[in-house]
Amino acid sequence: MSPEPPTQIILSTSRANGLVAIPYGEEHLRASRALDEAGFRRIPGGAFAAPLTNGSTTRQTASALVHRAHEHGVTITTSPRPYLADFGEDLAARLPGTWSTQSEHYYNPVVQEDLIGPLWDSGDLLQALIHDHVPSAVVLKNSVGTELLLIERPRHSTGYLLGAFATEEYDDNWEEPNAPRSIVLPSEPALAAHAVATTFLPDYNRSLHNRRLDTVLTALDRIRPEHETLQAIKASGRYSDGVPLSDSRLLTEMERTFADHAWLRFRDVLEHAPVLLSRCRPARSPWPQDATVLDLLRTALADSQEPRDEDKALSGVMYSMDGWKQARSRFGLAALPAIETWLANSEVFERQARAAVPGGPMALSAPSPRLLTARPAPPAVPRPSAAHR
Repeated sequence: MSPEPPTQIILSTSRANGLVAIPYGEEHLRASRALDEAGFRRIPGGAFAAPLTNGSTTRQTASALVHRAHEHGVTITTSPRPYLADFGEDLAARLPGTWSTQSEHYYNPVVQEDLIGPLWDSGDLLQALIHDHVPSAVVLKNSVGTELLLIERPRHSTGYLLGAFATEEYDDNWEEPNAPRSIVLPSEPALAAHAVATTFLPDYNRSLHNRRLDTVLTALDRIRPEHETLQAIKASGRYSDGVPLSDSRLLTEMERTFADHAWLRFRDVLEHAPVLLSRCRPARSPWPQDATVLDLLRTALADSQEPRDEDKALSGVMYSMDGWKQARSRFGLAALPAIETWLANSEVFERQARAAVPGGPMALSAPSPRLLTARPAPPAVPRPSAAHR
């Protein structure tokens, strides 16, 4: 980030609040005291405001602020833009659907770093939060869980930047390959809303679809080698090095261990696959025969709902490590038929989900490169030591 700014008061005008002031800098408390002494009052979001009434009153307020700021060693900066919260409300009112806005102010420059983790962006907004000073933002939310961040465009006298936060299921967003790019918005709310509705939101929806799909496929790819190894051992009665499996209790323990690991990963399928399946339209794709398989996958998810609900109910319960492993093994064993159904039909699911990307349909004439990639051989399972046989 660039060098720390001096402690300052940033002034802008608002149609509803009059003269709006934001204290900013490491010593922002000095700026807040100056505003209090000059007669400014706090408004929702944390800014200060003074009404713009007749000329003499406004001049008196401005004069008092100048004097108090000087006494506290605070710089006054006048913004060329209107108050950001006003622009955010104007933008939200013009977007499709119902959106709410929340104004936020980051008095201390360090606070804006808290936004970097949940931000899901591959463009200028992320770079601004890393390298520039961002005193204010507006968070926009809609009823389906989309959450956007709006800031003034740094180092420019006009324009704004808008990007997205990750949905609540994700917390590892740094350099995430599907991340959408934030967008530069003009200062006119109607034009800005048109750009968000026609460019940014469609891109965001495609990005989220692809991220969910990658999450599901990655979970299945991590389960598959262990499952194939376990099935080979059960079918042959031997370890992967050919040594006979002499004790059935060892096989039971292997199944429990697999179920524990598989459940941890299959939860991602249960979380993200339903919305992807809801978008699939096999009759409109080159593979209408996939409808039967998609029904099997939906049924498998429904059959796993009970262990999923129990898992969520236990999420706040204090368990020992062994207790959690036993619970996960139980959930995984209950969901094993569903897991096997998804492993067996993942390629059909992938081609239908890729064809259903928002903005499509994107009909694939051939399997994706990912489907053509050879799967790694199942890992070898070592024999127990002599002490365990």
